[in-house]
Amino acid sequence: MKIVIASDHAGFRLKKILKEHFSEHEFIDVGTYSEESCDYPDYAILAGEKVVSGEAELGIVICGTGIGISIAANKIKGIRAALCFNEYMADMSRRHNNANVLALGAKVIDEDLAIRITDTWLKSKFEEGRHERRIQKIVKIELLK
Repeated sequence: MKIVIASDHAGFRLKKILKEHFSEHEFIDVGTYSEESCDYPDYAILAGEKVVSGEAELGIVICGTGIGISIAANKIKGIRAALCFNEYMADMSRRHNNANVLALGAKVIDEDLAIRITDTWLKSKFEEGRHERRIQKIVKIELLK
């Protein structure tokens, strides 16, 4: 699977860990490439664009809490970024919400939990059915101006 991955400086270390742990997947790393201070919206945009264009099937974005980068990613039409703090949230975000971007907070969860969350998220599949109707309502919200 081709996955775009992005982080700000706070998420840089966790990004490297996830890429190494899930090396069976092809990653498109759009930055950042160091722990030098930078702005998470810049990387949320780069990751979101890769998902929306189809260049990547899914995306993972990481900042200190996951909050800022998930808010920024969700501003991109077509992105459904889910900030997950446990495996249940990761599973449900895919099964019921068809999340196409996983957001993680590197300062609020440990590395082992981040790996478990990511593993669950990557293995979970959208259930469709009644959930598709709800996703279509979200899409309509994106069209509001």
